[in-house]
Amino acid sequence: MSATVVLGAQFGDEGKGKLVDVLLSTGAFQLVARCAGGHNAGHTLVIDDVKYDFHILPSGLINPKAINLIGNGCVLHVPQFFKELKALEDKGINSQDRIFISDRAHLLFELHKSIDGLEEKALGDTKIGTTGNGIGPCYSDKAARRGLRIAEMFDKEDFDIRLRRLAQGHSKRFGDLLDYDVEKEIRDFDKYRESLRDYVVDGIEMVCSTQGGGSDILVEGANALMIDLNNGTYPYVTSSDTGLAGVFSGLPGFRPESVTTRLGVVKAYTTRVGSGPFPSEAFDSVGEQLQSFGHEFGTTTGRRRRCGHLDMVLLKHSHSVNRYTHLNLTKLDVLDTFPSIKIAVAYRTKNSDGSVTLFTNRFPADLKTLDPERLEVEYKTLKGWESDITGCRSWKDLPLQAKEYVEFVERELGVPVKWVGVGPARDAMVERL
Repeated sequence: MSATVVLGAQFGDEGKGKLVDVLLSTGAFQLVARCAGGHNAGHTLVIDDVKYDFHILPSGLINPKAINLIGNGCVLHVPQFFKELKALEDKGINSQDRIFISDRAHLLFELHKSIDGLEEKALGDTKIGTTGNGIGPCYSDKAARRGLRIAEMFDKEDFDIRLRRLAQGHSKRFGDLLDYDVEKEIRDFDKYRESLRDYVVDGIEMVCSTQGGGSDILVEGANALMIDLNNGTYPYVTSSDTGLAGVFSGLPGFRPESVTTRLGVVKAYTTRVGSGPFPSEAFDSVGEQLQSFGHEFGTTTGRRRRCGHLDMVLLKHSHSVNRYTHLNLTKLDVLDTFPSIKIAVAYRTKNSDGSVTLFTNRFPADLKTLDPERLEVEYKTLKGWESDITGCRSWKDLPLQAKEYVEFVERELGVPVKWVGVGPARDAMVERL
């Protein structure tokens, strides 16, 4: 009995779903679980030229043998849950008896989406750049002990009272600016209530019984470490624990000693959606080419992703928090046409007294340190391979310079790169044995 955890090592959109699919093809895992986040996450898989987008659902649903769980630490928007299920069914994916929701997960209402928009508007130029899906306001209600959980929706009388009370409280804050009809949401839940019932389980018991029976579990992380609430670029972060710690708070019953493999998924360059610091962001033609060649648009929002060079300072911080045992370096093929490739290896920031602080192994908590007017990023330049690697299927097939790029990453981090993504196709993954 063991557990494998797949975690985003940068700002998200690294390609975690594809690695989950690769791992599930081994047949080793009985249960695939999401531990945190909501439908702000976005995983895309391309299988036989068919594109599958996942937001709240675990991408383990693509494998017909996998049972899937939305864990305690998640927030669930019920209409989105059913929308995603239908989209998968329309593409031939049978989810019957393979997807379950923990009864302790929190409900995300249309109320939260309305509040999200108002809060972002109020922040003006300092907005976070959220997906607008209500994730933050839902987690805020959870932390303030006024949220509603899945288990509580089945007592209609109590549910209606508490949702009205929740709406009334927010209405006092926002007044007429809050465009929300609580009675409509109550009527909607009258329709959802029985439809959702068969999906709801005791998540703790499900995790315990799976591990107690000797079966292996695969945990599919959402978002990534650099937008973790505690360890990311706060306040430009999501509202949940996206790192290793979130596995244990979001999936109670999970045995810490069972986590034998912690896989960090690293894009071969860096991207970010929304606001917040991005030290290695490329504002020149390199950034434009990365965006174009990598098709860098958010799965959830459709927004153009900001693009830049791979950042080892950021990755060393990520590794210090999550302690990866292996890495999956994704989208290496996007770099195919570059004659040279830059990698950020250090930050130098100017202090008010004229001194300079050097960052090589840690990411600063004070974001003012990363002000572009104060910050100088030091780069290491490697030679590009300038050839198409999308047909490579083994390590020996890769050009020497591509191997050197991979080896530089693992040498700097001290973590072996076990998988290298070389294209969007399902089988475009080189595994180093």
